[in-house]
Amino acid sequence: MPAIDWLHFTPWTALAGGVLIGIAAAMFVLLNGRIAGISGVLGGLLRPVKGDAAWRAAFVLGLVAAPAAYGLFAVLPAARIDAGHGALVLAGLLVGVGTRYGAGCTSGHGVCGVARLSPRSLAATGVFMAAGFATVFVAHHLLNL
Repeated sequence: MPAIDWLHFTPWTALAGGVLIGIAAAMFVLLNGRIAGISGVLGGLLRPVKGDAAWRAAFVLGLVAAPAAYGLFAVLPAARIDAGHGALVLAGLLVGVGTRYGAGCTSGHGVCGVARLSPRSLAATGVFMAAGFATVFVAHHLLNL
């Protein structure tokens, strides 16, 4: 049975990160009247509307630039991916299809939609969480992975 790695458990930095994400999402909707769901922002770049692409491009650029800027001042953790290219492509396609069918991604529903008490987002976030719990249970207790 896996145990919590207490030496690397960082609740305060995780809490601080969550607070920053919440503040950023709240400021984005208050100042721009737009939801900060990544799939919607990125989707708008794939089918641009005149006068709407600049803020979307800046948003996505910020998502890429922020870790790069952080890397100038701190050591970034090594990326470790325990999957082959085929599994990664399949996973990406499944996430994309799920995002389209679910009318948004986990960030849009979980951070922005729940904060607005959107019934659709509350239901979607409940399903995301239940699926995650079920996956961990099956992987760790039934398949012993």
